[in-house]
Amino acid sequence: MVEKSIFNALLGLFFSLFISQVYAQGKPYVQAVSAKFGVAEKSPLPQFLKVVVDYDDQVFVLSDRGVYFPFGGLLIPDHRYRSLAGKVPLDISIQEETGYLYYLYADRFLSNAHAGKPFGRLPEGAFDRLAVNAAGDVLLTGRGKASVFRAGRLLDLGRLPAPVQGLFVHQGMFYLHAGDRVLQVNGKDQLEELVAVPGLRAIAFREGELIAGSDAGYTVYSLRDFSQLLPWQEKLPVQAVRSLAVSGGQVWAGTSQGAFRRLSDGSFRYYASNRWLMEDEVMDMAFDSMGDAYLLTKSGLNQIRFKETTLAEKAAHFESKIRQRHIRFGFSTETRVKDPRNLGRSELVDDDNDGLWTSFYLGSMAFKHAVTGDSQSRRYAWESFEAFERLLSINQLQGFPSRTFERTGYKVSGPSKWRESPDEGWEWKGHTSSDEFVGYIFVAAVMDQLVAKTETERKRVADFIDEILMHMINNRYYFVDIDGKPTLWGRWHPEYINSYPETVVDRKLGSTTLIAGLQLGYALTGKELYREEAYRLMKEEGYLENIKIDLNRIGSTPGVIFEGHDMGDGGWNHSDDEMAFLTYWVLYHYAFSEELRAEWEWVIHNHWKIELPERNALWSLITYGTEGSIDRESVFWHLEGFAWDLVRHDVKNSHRKDLRILDQNFRGQTTDVLLHPDERSIERHNANPFVLDDGRGGTTELTGDEFLLPYWLGRYLGVIP
Repeated sequence: MVEKSIFNALLGLFFSLFISQVYAQGKPYVQAVSAKFGVAEKSPLPQFLKVVVDYDDQVFVLSDRGVYFPFGGLLIPDHRYRSLAGKVPLDISIQEETGYLYYLYADRFLSNAHAGKPFGRLPEGAFDRLAVNAAGDVLLTGRGKASVFRAGRLLDLGRLPAPVQGLFVHQGMFYLHAGDRVLQVNGKDQLEELVAVPGLRAIAFREGELIAGSDAGYTVYSLRDFSQLLPWQEKLPVQAVRSLAVSGGQVWAGTSQGAFRRLSDGSFRYYASNRWLMEDEVMDMAFDSMGDAYLLTKSGLNQIRFKETTLAEKAAHFESKIRQRHIRFGFSTETRVKDPRNLGRSELVDDDNDGLWTSFYLGSMAFKHAVTGDSQSRRYAWESFEAFERLLSINQLQGFPSRTFERTGYKVSGPSKWRESPDEGWEWKGHTSSDEFVGYIFVAAVMDQLVAKTETERKRVADFIDEILMHMINNRYYFVDIDGKPTLWGRWHPEYINSYPETVVDRKLGSTTLIAGLQLGYALTGKELYREEAYRLMKEEGYLENIKIDLNRIGSTPGVIFEGHDMGDGGWNHSDDEMAFLTYWVLYHYAFSEELRAEWEWVIHNHWKIELPERNALWSLITYGTEGSIDRESVFWHLEGFAWDLVRHDVKNSHRKDLRILDQNFRGQTTDVLLHPDERSIERHNANPFVLDDGRGGTTELTGDEFLLPYWLGRYLGVIP
């Protein structure tokens, strides 16, 4: 048995190391990033018609006012060739294989390639579309007929059975999409019908395949015998396909509700809303040699760039962004977006939870300093800690932490509960809640563990938490505001905590946060009072048993009313998950004894298992740094998928046909599988990631410390190379 145990341990160690190497070797990864190119002209806008990309990866957009190209963040008229400036082509096309750009005008076609030699004189107004094969043959359609221009001669191919929606070249052959039919110019220079598809909207080609799309989805035919190779694909993000393309072997579809691509495993990536597009209706698509997508919508061009990056580079991106645009008096602050095209004009605003949100930034800088020894990150941590200290000093109350503060007359968050500060020219906000307390104990813990080096620094951290805890003890475990009353959610007294049944999470969570805080206070200050009070509450008031309540027992318990709030109704509270996991770091690392630490391990593992479907990197890493369990694959999935752009655009997914929707449930899990992070709304860790439709209308931008804390914690724990 001993030999078997040793073997299993070694096997487990080997597997763990193997998995770590797999993920280490998996870097760099590909990050999707959005860029948008509108026009400088005032309305009416040009009518954009088509987008193409040449062999130099230059992008050209056809409009009713001429050809545009992206430059300097805008789409600008292409006046580089003076002979073409001001002229409006009827169509543009890219030659097969060579990638040269061709233009079609009312009486000619031409190209600037080959020293400008490609040219063909045409009957005035006869044609409005063209395509060019590798041999230089030009297919032309217009006025219900088709022709081929070859070797200086125009060859008539005859009448068309329906209006043309598109011309294509694939493997040297010309194809036409005309009405419900796909036609080919055969070897005898004749139009030959290949397949008829009712309601045909779009076609594309991939090797020996023809891909056809309609309102019913898409299907695939063989180009050899035109047999149907794939049943109609209907379980798509959007079923009604309006355009099709192939890039890197993957099928892309444009729809009236965004675009999607099908991955090799059969899943989809969906690009919709202002996160990715100026408008959701995609009119045309093109791709460059690197696989970047250019999606044409009513207002302009939308690029989805697939950049190779690393988690370290993403962290540097967010760290720079925070320092440039998100630091307000030391707080890490969500900004109010004034101009989506110029985020530098955004405004810093106060928030009810400035302390809690800033704990993520301070924590990330503390773990970064521990990993790198970087003096700058240590400085940033102390700058933010100074903001926490001022939460105490800016008001008139002993040990009462303000929610936030701002210069007089500039507050933004809810107008109630603001008070004048003894510091002239300042206001502070009361009504402080338990989630802020969680931020305080987490911050004090990581400052003590990782940042404070000297006795003076350690005393600063100890004094901060000591003042808060003594305020709570002196006020019977309540946060008591300037009006002499407990705040609505700053309550830890047994009469409050134990008023909840065990099926309501507030009983368990309030006990957990208070005991964690008292453990921390004892470790930092040495005050026996904190240890005595913690054991009294655990033994005499049932707080230990409260903490050990199995979270699987939490469920709908309507009718538990507090201050007009039904605390047992409304489903699982994901904000409580955030509070709990930040608290677990303190609860575990500052346990009074090994016996208690073993109890806390069960508590943490119990919660972690319930949270596995949400694939949250931070929950897994805090669990790994305490109890020891981890969902390593989801850590990387979450962090690599974390959006690059953090403007909180509205996102909608509930209409998607590729999702398996679950019955309504207490957890609020809407689908059997969690959507990829860059398809969901931008939220903090206190939100339900299974919400399908959400957002803030693009009016605010998160900081990125939601990524930085798990990233640097993962580095600290050795999970992330």
